[in-house]
Amino acid sequence: MGSTPTIPPPEPDSLNSSLRRNIEALRRRREHEEANATLEERVAQAITRFTGSMRFVYVHAALYGFWIIANLGLVGIKPWDPSFVVLAMIASVEAIFLSTFILISQNRMSAVAERRAELDLQVSLLAEHEITKLVQLVSEMADKMDVAHDARRDIDELKHMVAPEAVLDAIEANEPSAKG
Repeated sequence: MGSTPTIPPPEPDSLNSSLRRNIEALRRRREHEEANATLEERVAQAITRFTGSMRFVYVHAALYGFWIIANLGLVGIKPWDPSFVVLAMIASVEAIFLSTFILISQNRMSAVAERRAELDLQVSLLAEHEITKLVQLVSEMADKMDVAHDARRDIDELKHMVAPEAVLDAIEANEPSAKG
């Protein structure tokens, strides 16, 4: 088999100015959102970031491992929790707090995702509106210039604006009933 020639990735300078501007605007927006996060959100994010790391795993493996070995009497230290009740309690309380911090971080990420989805929807609706107007304009130009086109019915359909409410209603009407 022949090898496919490798095409080098485009240089960053090859991006058009609108795309570069949009990337920069989104970067600034992200920085703004991070700067305006409450102290509680920043603390929760830092804790979540640490608890989701291998360092956290290593620290816990060492601490819990030492606790277990020491309380089994294997290292010459008098066991202080031979039944591991205290260890279980500490682990349970830690799990409660960690899950709370994770939920706080997920709520914040969910809110950011919802805003981005809203932006994506608005941009898509705007693009659909602009494309519909272009189809109408090109169709009118073709009619004025007596240019024949076979896809008349398709073009007529494309010239109609799409109502987002109608699309949502159609999606909901086609979803399986939740009544089960």
